[in-house]
Amino acid sequence: MAAKTSRHLLATRRVGRAKSIPPQSAFTRKEWAIIQAHRTPRRVQNFLDNLPYNWEKQKETLRSFRGVIARGTAHCLEAAITAAVILEQHGHPPLMLSLESTDKLDHVLYLFKENGRWGALGRSREAGLHGRKPVFRSVRELVLTYVEPYVDYTGHLCGYGVGTLRDLGDYDWRFSPKNVWQVEQYLLKMPHKKYRMSARRYRQVQRRFTAFRAADPKAPVNYYDSRPTWMGNPNIPSGPIPKKFRLTKPRYAKE
Repeated sequence: MAAKTSRHLLATRRVGRAKSIPPQSAFTRKEWAIIQAHRTPRRVQNFLDNLPYNWEKQKETLRSFRGVIARGTAHCLEAAITAAVILEQHGHPPLMLSLESTDKLDHVLYLFKENGRWGALGRSREAGLHGRKPVFRSVRELVLTYVEPYVDYTGHLCGYGVGTLRDLGDYDWRFSPKNVWQVEQYLLKMPHKKYRMSARRYRQVQRRFTAFRAADPKAPVNYYDSRPTWMGNPNIPSGPIPKKFRLTKPRYAKE
């Protein structure tokens, strides 16, 4: 996977640089102020942490960067798109890291590289599914830190993939006033590397989660060994997945 991922990212650089990055004039005053105030991945993660979670109470959404800034809320994929637009203005390509789960509640993070190491930015209701510091030598090494935090009553990571939003060409994932469903379709269809956690380890991790949640239904689940690498708020409350999110088709709203 490492070699395959590297080839894909090299292609991203070659093709992506040919694509036009929006100039300052394409943004509203409010949008540009946010971009200028969040020049580093860590600052962007702090911005995402402070966005209220988009529970899609009225209907499902997949808002562009402009839609997120206008509404002031975001779920995981909306947060990843937002991070991509902000950091694209500061020299980072719009890379997405897709995590597949056996319960079809997939999760997406913004993927970035800093000083030769990989990191991620994200928004989730689960403490362990936010960003990661740029300390990983490979994407796979980074993904492994999400394996145990992904386990809850139904979650079980089974694959991951890397893509770039520049593959969408002229599709307007940055400013569209409508839902940008093509982003979701692109992520669902792109190649994913399979990952298998042993059944024994899965049962151990799930039993621990279940016992912890039974003792405290609202406390953040942040007891994992990977916590020192987390970049995000490790104290965001987490709880059982609402029934409305337990769907039969894949979607990017891992809670």
